[in-house]
Formats: sequence, structure tokens, C-alpha cells
Amino acid sequence: MTDTADIRNVVIAGHGSSGKTSLAEAMLFTAGKVDRLGKVDEGTSAMDYEPEEIERKISINASFHNFPWADKHIFLTDTPGDDNFLNETRFSVYVSDAAIYTIGAVVGVKGQTKKFADILAERALPTAIVITKMDRERANFANTFMEIKDTLPQRPVAVQLPIGEEDKFRGYVDLITGRAFLYGPDGTLEKTEIPSGMADEVTLHREMLMENIAETDDELIEKFLEEGELSAAEMAEGLKGAMKVAAFSPVLVSSGTENRGAGPILDFIAAYMPGPLERPAIMATKGEELVEVVPQDDGPFAALVFKTMADPYAGRLTIFRVFSGHLSGDTFYNATKKTSERFGQLFLMEGREQKPVDEVVPGMIVAVTKLKETATCDTLCSESDQLQLEPPEPQKPVISFAVSAAKGEEEKVFGSLTRMLGEDLTLKLERQEQTREVLLSGVGRVHLDVVGSRIKRKFGVEMELSTPKIPYMETIKKPIKVQGKHKKQSGGRGQYGDCWIEIIPFPGGGYEFVDQIVGGVIPQTYRPAVDKGIQEAMERGVLAGYPVIDVKIVLVDGTFHNVDSSEMAFKIAGSLAFKTGALEAQPVLLEPYMNMTVRVDKNNVGDVMGDLNSRRGKVMGMDSANGFEIINAQVPQAEILMYASDLTSMTGGIGSFEISFSHYEEVPAQIAGKIIAVDKAAA
Repeated sequence: MTDTADIRNVVIAGHGSSGKTSLAEAMLFTAGKVDRLGKVDEGTSAMDYEPEEIERKISINASFHNFPWADKHIFLTDTPGDDNFLNETRFSVYVSDAAIYTIGAVVGVKGQTKKFADILAERALPTAIVITKMDRERANFANTFMEIKDTLPQRPVAVQLPIGEEDKFRGYVDLITGRAFLYGPDGTLEKTEIPSGMADEVTLHREMLMENIAETDDELIEKFLEEGELSAAEMAEGLKGAMKVAAFSPVLVSSGTENRGAGPILDFIAAYMPGPLERPAIMATKGEELVEVVPQDDGPFAALVFKTMADPYAGRLTIFRVFSGHLSGDTFYNATKKTSERFGQLFLMEGREQKPVDEVVPGMIVAVTKLKETATCDTLCSESDQLQLEPPEPQKPVISFAVSAAKGEEEKVFGSLTRMLGEDLTLKLERQEQTREVLLSGVGRVHLDVVGSRIKRKFGVEMELSTPKIPYMETIKKPIKVQGKHKKQSGGRGQYGDCWIEIIPFPGGGYEFVDQIVGGVIPQTYRPAVDKGIQEAMERGVLAGYPVIDVKIVLVDGTFHNVDSSEMAFKIAGSLAFKTGALEAQPVLLEPYMNMTVRVDKNNVGDVMGDLNSRRGKVMGMDSANGFEIINAQVPQAEILMYASDLTSMTGGIGSFEISFSHYEEVPAQIAGKIIAVDKAAA
């Protein structure tokens, strides 16, 4: 059984195309877990194995592997770098003890780079930065290092310097030992002399490293101030302590596709990155009490489910991180669902495959199959303790499309989507009553396209996405009194219903029906029928057929016939009265306004605010948080259907936003006229 003290639970994060998966592949190959170096561009990656990932050449899912290295057992999680799948990264970071953050040496710090760096900083996760793609044309270590220093929340401190760049990248200098190494074939290393032209650079960065290490320890800072020097052993021990508290972010170099640097990075993980026992305890609730969850093998069992996925062979996989206690046997308690679950086998994830394991301990990432009740964000524990861990908040959907299926395929498509909701918490499926459409919401068009590809592959059905209709409403602006009379005689018993109603604007009030009939001009038994007829008429308004809201109806008078009157006759009379009166009561079209919270860099504030104004938005105020500007606005829903991609373009991927319904507001007359004309033409 693996000892918790020897576990290193590490997540690889970074913006898209920064070399995360290539570095992970190089690590697996160097550690002997795969017999060839997988390539993302060639579709041979062990970590990006889903057909959608191979086709798009990007990571879509968090993927997992584990292997021994230098007396440690490394649990490695490779995460997506695309905004559409940011939730995978956030949840993976939450259950990790340390991070490798990749930044490409060619493009350096991009807009999205800071977004991913903030996720690591929010968790105060010990992070090593790997400057990747050092062998590529225009690779520049110094420029990338300065960009990191100037723009990211992490404080970079070099522990490796590259020997050469671009096609001359051939090795590195280890600033702790002061030794230089050249890369050999298949990730091997060969000692060499530090190139004479690097002497000043090595001296400068080694002194910076000493100083940063010394500042994290009272004894080391005292020695450094007195002697101006630390030994390699003191630097190594100090660096290990600095990593525990995330004092700064060591910087290393690599070329994943050429397998240059993977071995030293693995050595760094084993030697310096903290394990579960060296990370702060997490908090949980136990009844009304807040308790610490300490990663002890003999402590109460506690684990958090952070991912659910469908495996073509194993079925539904539930993946969780063990935070405390050990698990063996075949049952655990789901504290979130308040139920016991039985499982057949514990597995360690190894890319697309699973390796059976008999027992697990704190720090491990494990999977079980075919659970009935358990879902992502649930806490697993022992029934006697019933600990409840606090999961991360899932990313909220920001874009919606109307989803439909070919005739006869509706049940299969919507059944498939319902199953996908269990895997992906950023998906939302709901019926829009006003437009009678089913809406599928996600975090971007690419996200929803991938969902469509998956249900086609897994379930053999295709969904169609289209721009959703806006759920417009109608209302009136002028009170009016009107008669509705239904009289029909066609032999035998006739139909007679006659009512007078007042239709009154009722802003924000929804709908209210008031019976002010005095005496028996309309018998009590028929009056509810008038109300029902009016409400049915309101479902399709008089301008463009949209529901009518915010009106008050007062039933004031009418007549009836002893023989010919009936509930149906008065229902028709009420409907006629409303339709006639609404046309004369200055009807107007209403549109939904959304509350928007837009998070952008200060350099993008002007462009974003100008864009919101051009969308008929109203900026309600601004705040600042974590180095970003927060714009609060209210914007018509019709103007922001594709805002996710537009904001990405405006801000270079830095911006993000959340939306929620705010209120309905009158559509400007010129715009309303066009909407009404289109809807009448389509009717």
C-alpha cells in the first residue's frame, strides 16, 4: 500500500497550447509508464484520448495518471487550457496539493494565462512554473520570465536557466547545485561545464534564488545576511520549506515534444513539492460543528467527488480525492445524498485505462464504477462520522441555444442530454415556457458543440442547435373599459355571455382579477369563467402573440340569460373583452433585461463599457477585485446572445462574465416595430 507521506498529487495547468499535455506525455515516457512519447498533434497522446480531443487537438477533460518516481508516488492530473472547459481545471486544482503551471516561451503570457494563474493563486497552491517550448522558433526565456514577473500573481524565481534557445536549446543550469546538464536521447542527462557566456546570468539568478529562499526561514536569512552565501544543501532544504507555504514559484524549463526537461521536473516534484501531510487541513461540517479534516490514514474517511464521466467499457466512473482515512471493502456513505453506496472495485486512473487497487489512503485520486446515487460535488465518508466537505462552485452557463432533434429522435436526444448533465455541471437544460423551446446552456459554443459530438458518438443521436427566441412579453400603458359579448343562436339552446371589464396597467404586479359586480347581473357561478377566458387570451397578446403581463382586470358589469348563459359563454365573453380592449389600451412590447457582472482587466474597461452601451446596456456601477475591474450592468437579452465569444475577442480571453434575469422593460418603438413585423410574417 502507498504511504501518504510519499504521495505527490500534482495538477498541470496553463492556457491553451502552452504545452501541458506534451509535458505530461514526456513525464509518462520518462517514468516508463508508456513505451513511446505521445504527440498531441499526431493523436497519439495517452492523456488526450477522447475522439473529440484527438480531432480538435486540445484537452477537453481532466485526465489522470500515476507512477512511482524517486521513492515517491506521483498522481498527475492534466487539465484543459480552453475557457470552454475551465471548470475541469478549477475542480482539479481544488483536489491537488501542488501545481505545474506551463507558459510557452514563444507567446509568453497571454490573456488567458492570468485567468488560470488566478485559479492557482486563489487556492494558494504551491506552484512551479515551467517555461515550455524552449526549442521553438522565437522562444525567449528572459522575456517570458519578465512577463510572468510583471503580470501574474505568482512570484517567479528561477531554479533552472536554459542553455540555448530555439533550435539551440540543449540543456539547463541547476541554480541550486550550480551544475550544468545537457539533454541526451530519451530524456537522459549529461553533466557539462556552464557555458562561459552564461556566467554573469547564473551568478545573478543564483543570488536571487538564495535571497528568496533565505527570506522564508529565520535561520537561513540570518546566515545569508552574515555570510552572503547558502550551501546547496541549505538551499535545497529551504526551497522545500518555501514550496510548502507557496512563498514563491520556482521556474524551470522544458520542451515536452522533444522530451527535454521532463526528468529534472519529475526530480523537482519528488524533492520539493509538498505531499498531503504538508498541506493545510481542509474544513468540513459535522452536524452543526466545523471540524478539520487531517490527512491521516487512521482518521475518519472523507473524500470529495470532483468528476463524473462515462467510460465506454467500465460504464459510469465516479472520481474522487481522498482527504482523510483509508477505504477498503465495498461500501461508503454519501453524506450529501444521505445514503449508503455499494461499489464493486476501486481503481487508479491511468489515462483511458483503470488499474484495480484494493485499498486507498489520503492523497490518492481514485475511481469507482456504476454508483447509483453519487454525483459530482458529493462527499463520501463513513456513516458514523458523516462529514460534509465544501465543494468548489461550478462555473455558471453563459450562452444558450435552442436544442431540437429530428422527428422521432426527440426522446433519445433529450434522454442523452439528461445523462450528460450528470457528467458536466456547467450544462443546463430547461424549457422556456414563453417560446416553447428547450434551451441547452453552457459556457461557450465550443463547449456545446463538443456535447453534441459526444452524444452522437455515445448514443447514436444528433441534436440541432439554433439561436433561441427571445421571450418577449406584452403589456398595456393606458386603462380602458370595454365590453365583451358573446351571443349565438342556432336552434335549440343558445349561448349568451356579456361582461364589462376595466383593463388597468399594473407595473410589476403580474396579473390580478378583481370582482366588483354588485347584485346579480352576472351570477357568481359564471364570474370565474370570465377570469379564465381573460387569462387564456393573455397567453397570446395582440401585438405579436407574446404573453401579456402586468395588467389588473376589474369585472364591473354585465348581463346574463336564464336559459342560454353558461360558463363557456362567459369564458368566450371575457376573452373577447380582453382582446378588444388590449388593442385600445396602448399595447407595447417588453423585452427581458439581464443583470451582467463583467470581469475585465483595467486596460479593457473602456472598450467593454463602450460595447455594452452599443448594446443598449446600462452600466450600474463598477468595483475592483483581485486586480480586475468589475462592471455591473443591465443589458437586453437580445443583445448578448453571443456575448461570450465577443468578450473573448475584446479582451484576448481575459474577460469573463455572469448573467441572471433582472426585469422586463419596454422595447424602443423602432426596434419593436421590426420585431412585430417579423413575427407577424412568420405567423
